[in-house]
Amino acid sequence: MKDNLQEARRYLNNAKEMLSEKARKDGKFYQDKKYVKLAGHAAYSGVLIALDELLGNKGKGRKSIDWYKAELAKVDKKALTSLNAVYDTLHLAMSYDGNSLVDISKAGLELADSLINWVENRHAAA
Repeated sequence: MKDNLQEARRYLNNAKEMLSEKARKDGKFYQDKKYVKLAGHAAYSGVLIALDELLGNKGKGRKSIDWYKAELAKVDKKALTSLNAVYDTLHLAMSYDGNSLVDISKAGLELADSLINWVENRHAAA
């Protein structure tokens, strides 16, 4: 249980390191989209690892974002709103598009941190 949440944090920390050490911030933009994409993917993966801890196994087949959304909707609608924002920001804007705007990455990492904290708090209360 705790190992998965530590792993989720590790992914998020790796994303932060990539952006600060390799993406080459210049004013409001990162200069290297490759590291923006990698950081977005790492942070998004960290969120999914944390959610796996809370939501458990799907059964057969791979989990999709639709599965995560449906399962999270049963638990907490506000958390679902956060997941939708995480998906849009980390997975689509950063991972796929390589959006180099620093504020996008900052907001995405803050959302990821908030959602991982939420999972940790749910687990502590259980």
